[in-house]
Parts: sequence; structure tokens; C-alpha cells
Amino acid sequence: MQKQKLLFIYLRTGGGHLAPARAVAEHISKYKSDDCETLLIDGFGKTKWLARFIIEDGYRHLQSKAKWFYEFLYLTHKLKFISHISAFLVSINITKYLKEVLLDYKPDKIVLFHFFLIKPLFSTLQKLKKEIPVITVVTDPFTAHPLWFLKKDQNFILFSDKLKNQCIKNGIEETRLNVFPFILSEKFSEKPDEEKVLLLKSRYGVENKKTLLILGGGDGIPKGKRILKKFIKSSFDYNIIIVCGNNKKLFNQVNKLKQKYNRDNLIVYGFVDFVYDLICLSDLVITKCGASTFMEILMSGKIPVVNTYIWEQEKGNVDFIIENKLGIYEKRIDRLPGIVENLFREKDLYSEFKKNIDNAGLKNGSAEVAGYICNF
Repeated sequence: MQKQKLLFIYLRTGGGHLAPARAVAEHISKYKSDDCETLLIDGFGKTKWLARFIIEDGYRHLQSKAKWFYEFLYLTHKLKFISHISAFLVSINITKYLKEVLLDYKPDKIVLFHFFLIKPLFSTLQKLKKEIPVITVVTDPFTAHPLWFLKKDQNFILFSDKLKNQCIKNGIEETRLNVFPFILSEKFSEKPDEEKVLLLKSRYGVENKKTLLILGGGDGIPKGKRILKKFIKSSFDYNIIIVCGNNKKLFNQVNKLKQKYNRDNLIVYGFVDFVYDLICLSDLVITKCGASTFMEILMSGKIPVVNTYIWEQEKGNVDFIIENKLGIYEKRIDRLPGIVENLFREKDLYSEFKKNIDNAGLKNGSAEVAGYICNF
């Protein structure tokens, strides 16, 4: 029996699109390789550097350095004519490459992991006169960008009933909406036990005591230097690990702070590929509220302390944490050391958050989504 050929397409505008695509592809490769094979491609694989720079780097820089402007763009894209213009401009830079891939790979099914891919893909399929089933994975679990839903007659994978109800109100047929648990890498399917935490602390040279992780996206957490400075001045006696990602400026700044204040219990990383390990060995995580990041923290049984999020795109993520008492949102940097100190000191408060996380019943949806795609 011939294998199904699945084409997964993503864009590198933040890690929240590639990570779920990779998680599902890895599950299929590990457990369903007799029936399906997957090809992951970056939709901008052969796009001119200027277009990549504007979309990918522009997205990243706006989020880290001009969040207010990104939020303004998000708001203006609720106007359909602006959304259509943006979709068209991106489309003209992608369609040629998509056509090459479709003709060469000849997929049986296509799965999209970014809203900018919807218009160019369907346009290309129409020009080629090909009828290939398409599934769109809406990677925002609670508050999704309007561009996801410009084309209503497509099949969606969603990660919350809240978003499903919003889609129905906006005129999308319920039969096209399929809700699953959020997609994460398989390693996040089990919470680490005490033995694993001790092993990881030993591996990474982390002293066996309470540990705070400061974690952002690919460019580290916004205002990372200010956050760390507040903790250093608070005379903390627990471990602090900060991940700066690709932000070399932040990396150099926090290393200078470490040297200046002679903090052995401060560990500084640049870009790492072992975020899972760092989350597992930590007790609290100060973070921004990207979908994959906060779900990884919760699925690992750790308490998130959210300092920043992107309005309105990530507001649903923050609301989910607050409404279910799974963590804390505090945008005022000067209050973060007190919050962390209180959580570490008040065992009952700490245990309450941990209990709420356990009772939330969160689970990894990679297996279910992979099964749905293969059987679609």
C-alpha cells in the first residue's frame, strides 16, 4: 500500500508556527511511518531576502522593540481590506516556490501552520487545477489573528472551544472546526519527577535549591536587563537562569551584571536547544505569553509568571492562566522579585498553583492531531 505524502508548510515568524509543525511531523515519523511520510518546508524557502527580512525579521523586531506598533498593525488587520492587501503582498512572494514544491513532491494532503500561507496556497492549487485536501492549523489557541479566517470554506484544527465558538459566530461552518489539545513536542507529555529534576540540575551544574527561569522567545524576554537588575538588587538566595536567545546585546548585558555583582547562582545562556531541560529543572518561569512557551511551562507542571504579552493576539493566553489560577500576570517589573520571593516562601500558595495546574487536565495533542491528519 502506497504511503500518503503529507506536506507541512510553516513560516519562521516566531517559534510558535514551526514548533507544532515539527511536533506533529515527528510523531508521524515515529509512529505512523508505515502509512505516511511528511515533508516540512519553510514557505519562504526561495523568497527574496527583502521579503523575508520584512516579514520574519520585522515581526521579531516589532515584538521585542516596538510592541505597540505590532499591536497597532494587529488592530488594523481587523479591517478586511487591509488583511486582503497584506495577504496579497505576501502571496506574490510565495506562490512560485509553492508551485515548484507541489509539482515536485505531489502531496496527497497539505497542512498549513501560518495564516500568510492560506491565500498563496489556494491560489496556486487553483492555477494548477489540483484538488488536494488542505488543513489549516490555527496556532493561536484562544485569540487568533483575523487573517486565519479570510477564507472560511477550509478545514481548521483549533485548540480551544472558545475559539471554535468565535469562529461559528463569524460564519464558519461547525463541521469545518476540529478542536484538539495543544500540540507540543512529545517530551512535554510527562511532567518531570523529582529524580529527573535532580539529574538535570546535576547535568547543568545548577545548585540543588529553588530555581527561577527567565525565558522569552528567540530574542530573549523583553526588558530582560531591567528584570534581572531588579532581582540582583533584591539579594536573591535561589538560582536564576536567564535565556537570552539570539539577543547578543542582552547576553552581554546580563553577563556584565553577573560579573559586577559576583553572582555564582546566576546562569546565563544565549540560544539553546535544551529549553525543555531548563523548564523541567526550574520551579518558576518568568516569561512572555506566546502559545507554545506558556503551554510548555504548564505541561511541565511549572508555574508561569507572565510579565508581558502581545495585545490582542496573546490576551487569551493570559486570560486562560489567570481565570484558571495557573499562574500570575504582573507587568510591573519592580514587583517581580516580591512575587517570586512570596511564591518560594509561602508553600501553601505555591502548592495551590501546582494543584491547579495538575487539575487542569492539560495534555499533549500531537498524537490526536497526527491521527486526524493521516485519516482526513
